[in-house]
Amino acid sequence: MRAVVTRVLRASVRVDGDVVGSVDEPGLLVLIGVTHSDTTEQAGVMARKLHELRALRDEQSCATADAPLLVVSQFTLYGSTKKGRRPSWSAAAPPEHAEPLVESVVDRLRERGARVSTGSFGAAMEVDSTNDGPFTLLVET
Repeated sequence: MRAVVTRVLRASVRVDGDVVGSVDEPGLLVLIGVTHSDTTEQAGVMARKLHELRALRDEQSCATADAPLLVVSQFTLYGSTKKGRRPSWSAAAPPEHAEPLVESVVDRLRERGARVSTGSFGAAMEVDSTNDGPFTLLVET
């Protein structure tokens, strides 16, 4: 499981013109991808890492600052460009494996007390964000 985490001042996700998830204050935008071998145990580890990641200003985490997270599924994080010019998606988990694991990360974050908004799995989404920094990390389990 891997996530691209960006510190943001605000971020939102639209589907068909409607906002389905947003953070309206400093927090994290999390683009998360799943591969075939990922498990629910890794989802728990990812949730802990995301919640406790000291990526906010003054080395704060979402846990210590009560900052929100916007979690958006993104299978393209497992795209490979090693051969040719067309990305290969073979390392990305199929939706029936990936969706429950993304939901598990979100559920585990909420169990920890995190304020979480989400995109819409599998939808064509428009993601808007105002980055703070910029400050972007790759988090893997």
